[in-house]
Amino acid sequence: MNENSISLDSVDLQLLRQLQRDASLSNQALAALLHLSPPTCLRRVKRLHSLGLIEKQVAILNREQLAQVTGHGLQAIVEVSLDRQDSSSLLQFEHKAIAQSSVQQCWRVSPGPDFVLIIATLDMPSYLALSQKLFTQDANVRNVKAFFAVKRAKFTTELPMP
Repeated sequence: MNENSISLDSVDLQLLRQLQRDASLSNQALAALLHLSPPTCLRRVKRLHSLGLIEKQVAILNREQLAQVTGHGLQAIVEVSLDRQDSSSLLQFEHKAIAQSSVQQCWRVSPGPDFVLIIATLDMPSYLALSQKLFTQDANVRNVKAFFAVKRAKFTTELPMP
């Protein structure tokens, strides 16, 4: 979509800002917060969805609370370098990585490694099984450098708004 065809006013930006902070608000609560009528608020939010500006709404789980029930899990930031960087090879690895549910994020980056992956697994044996599938069995993977998270000081999904 051509970015010039989308026109956002200050109310749209306020809606996007507030929905990033708490998408669970009812339409009535959101409307009251932004001093809009509920029908106007609903119409504007539907427009933002139809423009593709709101990709999806999800629940963000509390890692620390969930760890008490399921175990702490393992979070890794992994740099991957390939031998061949032609578009077909890059795309092939990318498809392989994003098909894995443990891969939370897959970034193609430059310069440096070809990919940075954010991976969440239940434990080290689960990570090792994933690394076998993604890295060891792929002849095009030249180098893998994994960093295991010991503390998360900040996490947000909020994009800056003008």
